Amino acid sequence: MPTAQPPAEVNASRARAMARKIISHHFSAPPLRLVGQDGGLSNHVFMVKHKEGDLVVRLSSDPARINAYIKEQWAAAKAKELKVPAPEILEVGNQVIPFPYMVSRRAEGSEATFHPKRLEILRELGSIAARINTIQTTGFGTTFDWSNNQLSLNDSWEEFLTKELDIESRLGILSKRKMLSRLQIRKMSGILRAMGKKRVRPSLNHGDLRLKNVLVSREGAIKAVIDWEDCISLLPFWELSVALHDLSIDEKQGFLEGYGLKEPKIVEMTPMVKALNVINYAPEIERLAEAKDFARLEQYRTRLSGALDLYCL
Repeated sequence: MPTAQPPAEVNASRARAMARKIISHHFSAPPLRLVGQDGGLSNHVFMVKHKEGDLVVRLSSDPARINAYIKEQWAAAKAKELKVPAPEILEVGNQVIPFPYMVSRRAEGSEATFHPKRLEILRELGSIAARINTIQTTGFGTTFDWSNNQLSLNDSWEEFLTKELDIESRLGILSKRKMLSRLQIRKMSGILRAMGKKRVRPSLNHGDLRLKNVLVSREGAIKAVIDWEDCISLLPFWELSVALHDLSIDEKQGFLEGYGLKEPKIVEMTPMVKALNVINYAPEIERLAEAKDFARLEQYRTRLSGALDLYCL
């Protein structure tokens, strides 16, 4: 069986030429200006000035990226139907150039992370999250309505835990690296698997609703929620476990207030949100262990012990 080839390297000059070709093809005229942005390891991102308006071109040297782009286009369109301020994705393809690409309208605003009205923004973001999580989907995990594939579709929460999240492997990592005790491992497994015994329906999750993915006006109004590439079809617990992770206690409560959750419901859902948050540390912990970064591992061990939780005994 042939082995998968790593993504081809695309230098900045070639990527720029391809972005110009994409715009010229779809808009029948070349861009007036094209400015490169930081796009990560396998992505190239360009801000485009064109007579048809301000655009964004993203292209990837990884052929498999086409699926992520298609998924992102589907999710953003569904979100916009509910008045969620999502980007307008105009085109996704891999015909004009030999790599996947996406063309979207450039969203207005600046990153919300350090805005002085951060708490108010998080309340609004909580409200937006609640709207996103009402979009019903079919299947649990990264393969859902956007894809025509059926064999990779998880029909249940339990199937997602077993086949896609690979819960046993992750629990094994947390145990092997002494991040959790045996009692904690059993408790977390029980919390996560208990949901599979209920009749639950999945819904759309943005998957990374943090302020770095929110563009706001100067006054602090949310103009766009961007970067839908991590969107997933799951229960809202997943959305909350990621969205709340980096926030202070007041910010957490502000987000949940905007989401519309009452205090008894927050207390009821907390074990599942915590369990998902902890289980998602496993890949990073394994990476650090393989890199022999013992100092950072010890920091994570302290974090997962609950020692930094200053609000309960």
